[in-house]
Amino acid sequence: MKLKKILLYPLPGIIGVIIASCSGNKPAPNDHLIEPNNIRNYLVKAAGNITSSSLAGIKSLDKWIQLRQGYYSDFIEMISLQDMPLNGQRSALNVRITGIIQRDGYHIEKLFYESLPGLYVPANLYIPDNIKDPAPAILYVCGHSRTQKVHYQTHPAKFARLGFVCLIVETIQYGEVYGEHWGCYAKGWFNWYSRGYTPAGVEVWNAIRGLDLLSERSEVDKERMGVTGISGGGAQSWFIAAADPRIKAVAPVCGASTLEAQITTRTIDGHCDCMLYINTYKKDFQDIGALIAPRPLLICQADRDGLNNIESVHQIYEDLKKIYELYGFPDKIGLVVTPGGHSYHQISRERIFSFFMKHLMDKEVTPEEAGDIDQLQENLLSEEELKVYIDGPPKDDRTTTIQDSFVKLAAVPQISDENELLSFCDSVKGFLKQKTFNAFPESPPSLDPLLVFKTMDRAKFGSDIYSFVTEEGWRLKVDIRWRNDPSMKKPLMIVLRNRDENRWESEGFISGLDTAWNIAFLEVRGIGEFGWDPNLQWHVRRASAWTGRTLASMQVYDLLRCIEFCRTLKGVDPESVGIAARDEMAVIALYSALLDGRCKTLILNNPPESQDVASSADGRGPAIEMLNCLRITDIFQLPALIYPAEIIFIGKIPESYKWSKDVLNKTGKKPLKQVDNL
Repeated sequence: MKLKKILLYPLPGIIGVIIASCSGNKPAPNDHLIEPNNIRNYLVKAAGNITSSSLAGIKSLDKWIQLRQGYYSDFIEMISLQDMPLNGQRSALNVRITGIIQRDGYHIEKLFYESLPGLYVPANLYIPDNIKDPAPAILYVCGHSRTQKVHYQTHPAKFARLGFVCLIVETIQYGEVYGEHWGCYAKGWFNWYSRGYTPAGVEVWNAIRGLDLLSERSEVDKERMGVTGISGGGAQSWFIAAADPRIKAVAPVCGASTLEAQITTRTIDGHCDCMLYINTYKKDFQDIGALIAPRPLLICQADRDGLNNIESVHQIYEDLKKIYELYGFPDKIGLVVTPGGHSYHQISRERIFSFFMKHLMDKEVTPEEAGDIDQLQENLLSEEELKVYIDGPPKDDRTTTIQDSFVKLAAVPQISDENELLSFCDSVKGFLKQKTFNAFPESPPSLDPLLVFKTMDRAKFGSDIYSFVTEEGWRLKVDIRWRNDPSMKKPLMIVLRNRDENRWESEGFISGLDTAWNIAFLEVRGIGEFGWDPNLQWHVRRASAWTGRTLASMQVYDLLRCIEFCRTLKGVDPESVGIAARDEMAVIALYSALLDGRCKTLILNNPPESQDVASSADGRGPAIEMLNCLRITDIFQLPALIYPAEIIFIGKIPESYKWSKDVLNKTGKKPLKQVDNL
């Protein structure tokens, strides 16, 4: 691999890179600049690529029908529903009615149902009086209001007056029982990403069971059911209609914008964790909305919404309209734009009522004729009047802890022989490549290595600093200390620097390494020179996950590319590359060694016990989450999977790693090694 030799000159706001001759005496005439690394630019471009790829290449109905099942399966998994019995036997709903309120022309049943054993959903069912034939039904899903069915009561009341049966369900976050939507958003539970968990999954499942409830009611025509809601309820309306074909018409309000807009404008920072899926397969809202076609869809959006960019909503509408046109039903999709911020407007409400009357009742009624909600204070019911849990929620209610069990995590496998170990290793690597590291570039760019600096100091045979490209938008540096003659192939230990480490800390950590090894120091993105303001970390961790990656998975890729580059150097034995890492960087080392498959030695100090741990609420804690990884493995299992690499722990081996230790002993492999110092 041909290397270019350069000198670096600081310029305002950029790094100037000037190609020099091999002697380094004079700058070459073809001066050029290297664009600086920038995590925001990188994430904006990643989001833009996802948005521009949404529904790309679908030019015919046959093509879409051919792809649709794959899109649907991907969506079900990304919404955390892969473990739910969508097509199988479901648990009993065990509906319990706790009271009835008679109103003018309709009555309200206060009830709750059991969507999963121990997971209860408080709801109010609005039923028009004197129903003679089964009526169409509306599922109303609430936005982020603390009083839920109380705050939005005017909507189901209006639907009931129009002749619809309407079930309004509470979310797990607010209402009568406060569960958790804001794990990553406010609590530092970034391990939700490792679990493959989004609270949107619980909301969609509770809604699906709400449709089950409606379908069992004699007052309801189960062939004519629709869904609507605003904000969080708007997003869930998209998801519910995409997931359940029983929804025959949907009207989401202020619930979607493109991923590119979310990241570019940083409106993502204001969104709840329930507003998007675990983006394993790098999809956008157009990909979800296409699953609704050709069923009637009315998109309602305010033009000055602080959470949803109006131009991006137009883009979603235009992209989806093409799918509706393929079906031959362009008139079944509509867009209503209203003035103002993140809210309903009389225009959108009346259009929604008219829309459902047309598509679920076969009645052509103008929005003005359909009318608006009744907001008179004297006609509203109080929180106490609409309360479902008269004596409190059931004792076994799982609402506050459902995030711990909704997605099935991988059981710790029982490994008894080498064949079982190899089979498990293959399954782990196959899963990770598809569902954890799916954002790795399909066609990696050239490493384009540059010799940045050379000195005869710092090591017996001097030091070389190279820069190289990991992926588009990122050029990192590796500092190689030649303790042996670089003209001879010798082992190389790559030492990962930590965030916020003290000067010379990594040098001290590895100072006792056998002199047969050359040493390289690497800062992956997010670390040292390639880091960013700590105040940006919370945004980076959430935005990364919404674009199908995490900071840790990007760091794994950086290390893999560094290993790839180092193996090309004359003084490096390509079969004798090791990795040394401390604390959370041990996670990066272990996953990289697993994927690389050729590392000779790993030196670890104080690795995390598990990836299923919380971080800091402000996002500044260890960023070791990786999409879906806990559905197949956990960090303590990896030492057993990277055999024949030698694993050396400096200091105590964490208790959870006993599994790897036992498996290696049982299968006759090289045991884990523990030392006090190198």
